[in-house]
Amino acid sequence: MKPWNVEICDVTLRDGEQAPGVSFTCIEKMDIASVLDEIGVEVIEAGFPVVSQNEKECVQNIARMGLDARVCCLSRARREDVETAIDCDVDMVSIFIATSDLHIRHKYGRPREEVLEGALAMVELAADHGLQVRFAAEDASRTDIAFLKEAYTGGAEHGATYASFADTVGCLTPLEVAAIAEDLCRSIPLPLCIHCHNDMGCASANTITAAAVGAFQLHTTVNGIGERAGNAALEEVLVALHMKGGVDRYDLGHLHRLSAMVCEYSGIPVAKTKAVVGDHAFTHESGIHIAAILEDPTTYEYISPKLVGGEQCFILGKHTGRRALEHIARTMGVKLTDGQIRWVLRRVKEISEGKCCITPEMFLGIIRQAQETVVA
Repeated sequence: MKPWNVEICDVTLRDGEQAPGVSFTCIEKMDIASVLDEIGVEVIEAGFPVVSQNEKECVQNIARMGLDARVCCLSRARREDVETAIDCDVDMVSIFIATSDLHIRHKYGRPREEVLEGALAMVELAADHGLQVRFAAEDASRTDIAFLKEAYTGGAEHGATYASFADTVGCLTPLEVAAIAEDLCRSIPLPLCIHCHNDMGCASANTITAAAVGAFQLHTTVNGIGERAGNAALEEVLVALHMKGGVDRYDLGHLHRLSAMVCEYSGIPVAKTKAVVGDHAFTHESGIHIAAILEDPTTYEYISPKLVGGEQCFILGKHTGRRALEHIARTMGVKLTDGQIRWVLRRVKEISEGKCCITPEMFLGIIRQAQETVVA
């Protein structure tokens, strides 16, 4: 299979930071950028420098870290924003305007052609200063498609390097994204970027679908953090690219470490059932499953834990079977008789049916009881 032609632009440091209550320090942003660079992410969106002097300095610091990744920042289609971006020594600036009639009516109160004309002048300004320019359409998913194509074509004529499509309110499904992305990839003269929000839980799926039909730059955040329900999750998108898109150049072994770092810095934990990086992503309780996994892990692990820096884990509960219990006991250095195994298994099921978690300490206590109670 020919690998999909894609690159990643991770926007954790900008869009991820727009999650309620999240504010990264400059050092934290640089830590996250370093790991993103180790993974091989091609573009890191470092921030929105016009919002404050501290934000501008953070963007400048990241731009001067000597990363392999190109560093990008966000800019409204205003001269002040673009000039601030130019001062930051970034490689790329993402210049955005709202393009849907709904947004234009409420945000600008001017004809859309007038809004577009002003934005294109800012694209040209940034390009003339040697920056790569991503011309981004906010609320693109609710924009008249003819006007969207006009905007992207105008962007190309004024020096833009990329055209970015934002599903700002997360209103699209994968089938809708496929149709739109295919149309745009055929119709516009620039590589297409896809920026998906997760309001209906489709952000990662929409991003991968867009990649499958030709979108080039995929926008992600670590753990999927971001405004409201968040964005497409970096770890999910990268694993899908590896498993389905034939893209194997990213070092996925850093994903668990990066996820934990962003949890700590953002204060936003991931759900235990979160794909790839959740506590339960590679955890098994079912006796039938564990028995098969002990023979061949791929029976119930499509993604290898080692691939993403995770660990396989077996836990005890009401669904635990004999083989799993024996295996866990052996890993703890304990050998049990047949009678003791049956006794321990019965007690594990009784306790777990009372909605009580069997901790390692509790399991060792049950084993000691079995050894005292059951001789053979």
